[in-house]
Amino acid sequence: MDVIRDPLWNNIRVDDVALRLIDTTTFQRLRYVRQLGLAHLVYPGATHTRFEHALGAYHLARRTLSLLAERGELAHVDPAESAIITAAALLHDIGHYPFSHALEEIGALDHEEVAHELIFRGPVADVLTGALGDDAPARIHALIRGQSASPLQGLISGSLDLDKIEYLKRDALMCGVPYGEIDVDRLLHSLAIVDDPASGRLAIAILEKGLAALESLLFAKYQMYRNVYWHHAVRSATAMYKRLVDDALRARALVEPELASLTDEGLLHRLAAVDASAPLLGALRGRRLHKRAAEIPTVELPPESEWIAMNPPLVYAAETALARELGMAPGDLLLDFPAKPQMLGLDIPVVRREGRVGRLTMQGIAGSVSLPTLSAELYGSARRLRVFVAGGREVPLEGILQVVRLDGDEVGERLRTGEGLLR
Repeated sequence: MDVIRDPLWNNIRVDDVALRLIDTTTFQRLRYVRQLGLAHLVYPGATHTRFEHALGAYHLARRTLSLLAERGELAHVDPAESAIITAAALLHDIGHYPFSHALEEIGALDHEEVAHELIFRGPVADVLTGALGDDAPARIHALIRGQSASPLQGLISGSLDLDKIEYLKRDALMCGVPYGEIDVDRLLHSLAIVDDPASGRLAIAILEKGLAALESLLFAKYQMYRNVYWHHAVRSATAMYKRLVDDALRARALVEPELASLTDEGLLHRLAAVDASAPLLGALRGRRLHKRAAEIPTVELPPESEWIAMNPPLVYAAETALARELGMAPGDLLLDFPAKPQMLGLDIPVVRREGRVGRLTMQGIAGSVSLPTLSAELYGSARRLRVFVAGGREVPLEGILQVVRLDGDEVGERLRTGEGLLR
């Protein structure tokens, strides 16, 4: 057993299997992948990485399993499952692309799918199979994808997984903002293992006394999305980065499979080797971010506008067409409408005070604060559609705003016929 010092959790005790996983080149890459992508351009302290976040998730897994064991909650769980859970917590972000989640927004394979190759083959797989059994990679990958039948699945992927608790606390600390206040002790002490009435299997649940702590997590997540993750300047940098990489992929200067092997700086160097004079690359490195020309709250948009969040190829084509019609270079006008449908999603068994097991879902639970309704309202409040323009140039906003309110099929038809988006 070794000890790693950490600014958030203080001492993290690491067992032999975890140490061997940490020492693999696959895991060491995470030292050079920032947790919050380009947020350091707005919050200078946000240079922490997926590496320390993974260590923190591992620490919380060990701590939670210890609490469950003390209360006898693991009596009906395979004793070998604890080692699988801690390994899954450590490896849950192993497939992350450079600069966090941004590349998934342009249609790149989800990082949980990318993890498959890294967990089933190579040095990580060798450690897992040697220490935990031949089926360990499959069991761990199922947990990471949220598809395991393990009673402890909810610790790795679920409404109240340890990943959320860890990144909200760490991100708030490193950004220097007061929004990540979560009652971690209360949450961890409120976890239990029960017979889930929905699945008929053992599952992670929360005791009713922990619902107030769950509210603290809900509010912390909303505040972090509104003020950090979806901050307008962070989203401007993210939109520029997405377009830069998308351009390189379309020109076949990069291929998607190599992305997950690169670090943040490694990817920037690759892009510089392709075209060191690329305007977006120079602008990002010099922090000359596109300016916000328009910002529209979700409540003021029709459902038809969702194509900007859900159809990356159409967004790319629309941005290019709009820039051309306005006499601008491709990439000078960018549309951004971040989406995370399960950002505040809830689906977890609740042990009521009288012992009955209910379920907290997006339909709510009788006799308690309507967390689901609240979460939907908070999500809508945090989300904005934005138009970013290079150099803060003047653009005909009324015409652009008419375009973003169109149905995606109508936008696609105008692009196909060449009739122009602005009228």
